[in-house]
Amino acid sequence: MVSCIDIFIALYAVSDGDLLICPTNTLGAHPVEGSWYFYAPNKGAAIFFTVAFCATGVVHAWQSTHYKCWILTPLFPFCALLFTVGFVLRSIGGWHYDILDVYIASLCITYAAPPLLELQNYHVLGRILYYVPYHSPLHPGRVLTTFGFISAIIEALNGWGASYSVNQSLPDNQRAIGHGLIKTALLLQLVHGSINGRLSSTLLTLYVSVVLIVVRTIFRTVEYFGVAAVNLSKIEDPMTLSPLLRYEAYFYVFEGATMIINSVLFNVRHPRRYLPESNKIYLAEDGVTEVEGPGFEDGRPFWQTLLDPFGLWTKDKASQAKFWEKQPTQVEVNAADQGKEKPQRS
Repeated sequence: MVSCIDIFIALYAVSDGDLLICPTNTLGAHPVEGSWYFYAPNKGAAIFFTVAFCATGVVHAWQSTHYKCWILTPLFPFCALLFTVGFVLRSIGGWHYDILDVYIASLCITYAAPPLLELQNYHVLGRILYYVPYHSPLHPGRVLTTFGFISAIIEALNGWGASYSVNQSLPDNQRAIGHGLIKTALLLQLVHGSINGRLSSTLLTLYVSVVLIVVRTIFRTVEYFGVAAVNLSKIEDPMTLSPLLRYEAYFYVFEGATMIINSVLFNVRHPRRYLPESNKIYLAEDGVTEVEGPGFEDGRPFWQTLLDPFGLWTKDKASQAKFWEKQPTQVEVNAADQGKEKPQRS
């Protein structure tokens, strides 16, 4: 994902730090002097998404309490809160679009949520692998740390590139390197963010969520590439800029709409409707019986699990044991307590 101020950095850097008094309004038809947004933000749309994200966030908080899964899904309500605050600030920007602090804060807070939603997806994926351990290529508990580590590297690359691109004292070639680093980070994110294991049909929700986040990331990538390729201080006609910058509708379609759909999707198809509360309960290989086993163990130091999550070089006997091939104690799972349909019993 584009870091929270990548777009602002690009605009600020190539304009030599001067406020661009040549933006357009939402329809891209008339200039709006003094706006940092390149248009006059639509107040009604910002208020609508504020209310929508607040509502879905409240539902997520209730679901996390109802299903007793705050450990599993803490980022759903938190990200909804971030989006709510971000769109509140954007609503304020609809009246005060010339205030730089409001502009930066609205972008930073809004852009901070999607990477966290990616981490939440990794967490859900790990929880699914606990439920079907024989399909897991690595310790399910390492899914979050492994892919979160990859995300951290990419975000660090984003920040490194941003620091180069914003520093006006650097030569043009070093600033070009900065833009290149950000572009590389964005492309890497598109690649690693689209990879998921082939599991059962219960992954459909996760697949749809990944698609929504990837679509949103593609939009941000194209948007950034477009603004980084031009020198805004030399633009005589702002109408020649990329439509992604001039039309607010793109922001609401690819940022607001995709993320609210993603949030509501998990309201409707919450992971705990399909997964048991305990990660020691898993689905037997017959596909119909739920059993309780010892769960995964990994006696390796944390740094080894981080650098070698698949156990290719630093193996641990406990983590390699296929406990599902033993005869664990079969348990009856209360469908009402688990919030999911009760599997058939053999």
